[in-house]
Amino acid sequence: MIRSSLSVILLFLFLSASSAEHNARTERISGSAGDVLEDNPVGRLKVYVYDLPSKYNKKLLQKDPRCLTHMFAAEIFMHRFLLSSPVRTRNPDEADWFYTPIYPTCDLTPTGLPLPFKSPRMMRSAIQLISSNWPYWNRTEGADHFFVVPHDFGACFHYQEEKAIKRGILPLLQRATLVQTFGQRNHVCLDQGSITIPPFAPPQKMQAHYIPPDIPRSIFVYFRGLFYDVNNDPEGGYYARGARAAVWENFKNNPLFDISTDHPTTYYEDMQRSIFCLCPLGWAPWSPRLVEAVVFGCIPVIIADDIVLPFADAIPWEEIGVFVAEKDVPELDTILTSIPTEVILRKQRLLANPSMKQAMLFPQPAQPGDAFHQILNGLARKLPHDRSIYLREGEKVLNWTAGPVGDLKPW
Repeated sequence: MIRSSLSVILLFLFLSASSAEHNARTERISGSAGDVLEDNPVGRLKVYVYDLPSKYNKKLLQKDPRCLTHMFAAEIFMHRFLLSSPVRTRNPDEADWFYTPIYPTCDLTPTGLPLPFKSPRMMRSAIQLISSNWPYWNRTEGADHFFVVPHDFGACFHYQEEKAIKRGILPLLQRATLVQTFGQRNHVCLDQGSITIPPFAPPQKMQAHYIPPDIPRSIFVYFRGLFYDVNNDPEGGYYARGARAAVWENFKNNPLFDISTDHPTTYYEDMQRSIFCLCPLGWAPWSPRLVEAVVFGCIPVIIADDIVLPFADAIPWEEIGVFVAEKDVPELDTILTSIPTEVILRKQRLLANPSMKQAMLFPQPAQPGDAFHQILNGLARKLPHDRSIYLREGEKVLNWTAGPVGDLKPW
């Protein structure tokens, strides 16, 4: 036992020194993933932005500016980006895609949590408006339209999984392409044609906390956040499917694990001093920690069974991260200390690639290869549309009266 502990400590000390030495080195992503990551979507698609009344977007933001900084803010910044993007066309007859600028998560509680309960009504109202005032929705019933829906469970519009599953994707969106943070294989809230994106994390704020790259990574495993949600899951076990609780119960006294519910002012700096950063599921499989880990070069340890990760055709998640099954959380220390040093160093070199970090961010102003451009790349790869999406005149596929009665009330 003493010999085993000593070997782990020696490995840790070696990695701390090696990671500092190798921090400045980068490695280009090989094969098709690297090519996709560096694609330029300009010239490959045209997007028409519907001009909606401000009650669907700008007035919501004026009412609560906090919407600009929460993890669901991609819906706001995507709208701003498209208004000045070279892919925008003001002629809808030449558009490949149609975008409806609506901010369904900009309805916050006093503590800053989004309330999804009005979102279906808002979405229905917006679709009724565009289908009444423009001919383009009706010819495909939304099959050439995309919507940004960054709720916990996307267009299922609920933060608790059981209720989200019961609701399902809003019926009026079932032919549209959904751009969403939620991604989990074989889940009713993820449509097969959806584009999975990273949650919003403030680029300028993170950049202000960069530390010199030669500072050693002296923390082996790092995590800050909830392990239990006593307010919403008082009995325990439902939140994070028990995975976070298992992390705490098994490793709260392990010297290789720097884990706590505290959120220090040095949070970003600490991630840059860490070799592994835990990215467990919470109420949903995803969280901003994934973005933060990639940006700060900390190897993400992804604990969320069947998760679909952002831009998976462009970012080689298997090569940069470590995947741990939820049931294997009690073996986390053994799993991480068993990874060969050369594998860890290669993951760090890949994470040091600037294009990898850029793809996870929504910077202001937009920059080549960022998350905005990755979304456009995803839309461009779906072109040309199959002729089968176009309906015969007067043909209807969607059921406008389907869904809970509350969703049918005017917004």
